[in-house]
Amino acid sequence: MNREFLLNLLFLLFINVLIKPFYILGIDRTVQNRVGLEDYGLYATLFSFTFLLQIINDFGLQNFNNRNISQHRQLLPKYFPNMLVLKLGLGLIYTALTLMAALVLGYSADYFPLLLFFILNQILLSAILFFRSNISGLGFYRTDSWLTIMDRGLLIVLVGFLLWGNWTTQPFQIEWFVYAQTTSLLLTATVAFFIIYRQLPRLTVQFRPAFLLLILKKSYPYALAIFLMTVYTRIDFVMIERLHPTGEKEAGIYAAAYRLLDALNVIGLLFAGLLLPMAARLLKEKQSIRPLLKLSLPMILCGAITVVIATIFYRKELLFLLYDDASNYGANVLGVLIVNFILISGGYIYGSLLTANDSLEKMNQLFALSVGLNVGLNFWLIPQYGALAAAATTVTTQTFALIGQIILAKREFQLRNDIGLIARLVLLGCILVTLGIYLKMSFGTSWVVGFGILLILGIGLGFLLRLLDVAAFIQLTKSER
Repeated sequence: MNREFLLNLLFLLFINVLIKPFYILGIDRTVQNRVGLEDYGLYATLFSFTFLLQIINDFGLQNFNNRNISQHRQLLPKYFPNMLVLKLGLGLIYTALTLMAALVLGYSADYFPLLLFFILNQILLSAILFFRSNISGLGFYRTDSWLTIMDRGLLIVLVGFLLWGNWTTQPFQIEWFVYAQTTSLLLTATVAFFIIYRQLPRLTVQFRPAFLLLILKKSYPYALAIFLMTVYTRIDFVMIERLHPTGEKEAGIYAAAYRLLDALNVIGLLFAGLLLPMAARLLKEKQSIRPLLKLSLPMILCGAITVVIATIFYRKELLFLLYDDASNYGANVLGVLIVNFILISGGYIYGSLLTANDSLEKMNQLFALSVGLNVGLNFWLIPQYGALAAAATTVTTQTFALIGQIILAKREFQLRNDIGLIARLVLLGCILVTLGIYLKMSFGTSWVVGFGILLILGIGLGFLLRLLDVAAFIQLTKSER
């Protein structure tokens, strides 16, 4: 299982490092530079707003389905047609409730045509994730890996043509960006559907209320967990735009910093996407998940600590390189916000294991407390301190959530404290911080060189400190048994 995990992880990392960071830092960043902070801030706010209610559209079906199909692959012909009907109904309810919420919050009628496309995009995105949960549950990890980058690859082509194709003299419009997303998501959803269709003996869609209610009852805990996590990770944009006197501009600044965090989170999401079905399979077969945890946790934390420390030291240089309207204030927002990558990475590992173990009731209690902490601090701090307050609040909330997940995992899996791992991670951080201070004081050193040295040294120290398992990587060169 460890060999399978590493092989698919390396493949995922390779194709995603080629596509997703280029999209986030090349396409998405260029769009913000073209349209400006306020227009992009509005885009980020509407996206986050529609994302908050996405749970109604998904209702935990993705994680529930991934876990169940991984353990009972023969259920695909029974579950998939019925879930299609359920997804359609949830999509209609999601659309109605999102439009009603927009009216209650007082969004201008001018926003509604664009808002409808945001809603459609969320429905398509949810459909893709649902289709992929079936594909990965069946064990088609490579196919699933290609689907993770298909929509972004198409979007790069479409938006790249709009940005640099010289096909119009009009300035780039944020609406074009949204329409291009719709096109790429629709094409990806179509391909994913037909991959599953080929695995079915037949596809007979029936409306079976009793079965659909049973699925909703079983998936409800997953839905609540996703909703609560979404609230304390995405509500910041909406609260900034609604609470701060210059909300759209502050939301744009926050979005600029969050973009780098999003680019890094690609790696964490890949770990989680592989861990969940594999852990579920191990638990069903009554095997220990400790070897999988021992392999995955040091790897992701080593990379996260390295990148976060390098980014904090060179936050100003990075932000001014990426954005036309960067500022020292925005760089400080990035310096605080980027710390979340370490916390979120740990959460991906422990959260995936707890989800695979069906420990959702306890997780939901933890996430409900996290939401209360996040919303309370944001209401208190955002009106005065804006995006910087939201960044600090996110770090506080993610720290609380990670500690809680670690405690839950220790209880559920009888895990012992790994003092050796903690000591090695602390040593890695101390060495990198010391070197970062030295490089910043060496005025003759280019920031690009300094940034690169920190990244390379972090990887080297990872192998030296046995955070990156050399023996496991050597196994990849051996033939399958």
